[in-house]
Amino acid sequence: MTTTYTTRPLSPETWDDFSALVEANGGVWGGCWCIGFHVEGFGEKPHSAERNRAAKRAHVDQGTVHQILVYDADGVCVGWCQYGPPAELPNIKNPAKYAAGASELPAWRIGCIFTGSRHRGRGVARAAVAGALDAIRAAGGGVVEAYPEQTTDRKPQRGAFLHTGPEELYEQFGFTRDRQIAKWRWVMRTEL
Repeated sequence: MTTTYTTRPLSPETWDDFSALVEANGGVWGGCWCIGFHVEGFGEKPHSAERNRAAKRAHVDQGTVHQILVYDADGVCVGWCQYGPPAELPNIKNPAKYAAGASELPAWRIGCIFTGSRHRGRGVARAAVAGALDAIRAAGGGVVEAYPEQTTDRKPQRGAFLHTGPEELYEQFGFTRDRQIAKWRWVMRTEL
């Protein structure tokens, strides 16, 4: 069975769709609201879901967010891919190791990918990344980085969710390994 998805950018007009998906999935990762890669993501503690929701909404209203939402055939938002320039998404996992091997910043970063719990394993993440890369091309392209986790040669991660996606997903779009920044995390790059 082939599932057909459509994509739309996160905007004030699609906020309610995004919000419904986040709320249906417990705030996503303990109330993150997909704010972790933004400047506020690792700021003052403790992080509350309400604070993160308000920060994300402010980014949407100010136009300082790039995120592709994925919709199923019924028009329900089932996932997303966050992307943006490094100034918009300055926070990544393993920043010291990343900085130690960085030669130059990319034009774009792919932050996180999320698929609603009832829609996993159906190509939502692939549709989300494809939509993000299309949007990056339309904005002029350049070097794009992603920070996926290695899944080959690794024991299955029972109950784990790869919020930056698996390496294999990015390989489908021509990304190649640039350097390792954690035991199971890589910087992968492509140029559009």
